[in-house]
Amino acid sequence: MRRSTFTDQPVTYGAVGGTQAPDLMYYPPKGYRPLQREARLGSGEDRFATAVTALMTWGVQRGSGIKVTEAHEGTGVQYEGIIFNPDGSPSKLQEHRSSEAVFADDGSPYIANGMTAVLKIPFWPVHVSAPIRVVYVIDEQNRAGFAYGTMHGHPVSGEEAFLVEMRDDGSVWFVLRAFSQPANTFYRITAPVLWLVQRHYTAKYLRSLLPVRSV
Repeated sequence: MRRSTFTDQPVTYGAVGGTQAPDLMYYPPKGYRPLQREARLGSGEDRFATAVTALMTWGVQRGSGIKVTEAHEGTGVQYEGIIFNPDGSPSKLQEHRSSEAVFADDGSPYIANGMTAVLKIPFWPVHVSAPIRVVYVIDEQNRAGFAYGTMHGHPVSGEEAFLVEMRDDGSVWFVLRAFSQPANTFYRITAPVLWLVQRHYTAKYLRSLLPVRSV
């Protein structure tokens, strides 16, 4: 049986990579709620490296009580977006570029482009299944992270980005950016509860990479 890739499994929204937009909070994709939060993790290169390793091995999700299940290796291929004609109509997809696999010191594979997983989110007596696909990975000298998009079966439609940055003053920050809307009629009806749950997990995300004491 052929292993499926991320190009075989579409996400449930159109603005792939939209969490990278500088004006996300002012001009989110139509119908979506934008979100941006950040938390200081400490300072220095050691803190940055430690936070990146945790982030890129699902540390935010696991540190928030979410189980990462059914994880499948990514293609290592970065989604590059669409090339548009002068009149604004879509022309073709840009050429995808590949990246090499990266592993933590304990052998845990880093999150890679195209990786898919099902997040099991505790919701009182049950766990809600939330299928996701990694749509881009950032690996820069002072900035690293990834974003995943929702797949069919996820309670919401949209994208979440998780970033660690070391800024000019040496401080290290965790940045969360997202846009979302209820995935279907049921979740639209229960939207107030859905947003409360989202707020709850946003707070957990922001605490997930905090050290016992700052470096």
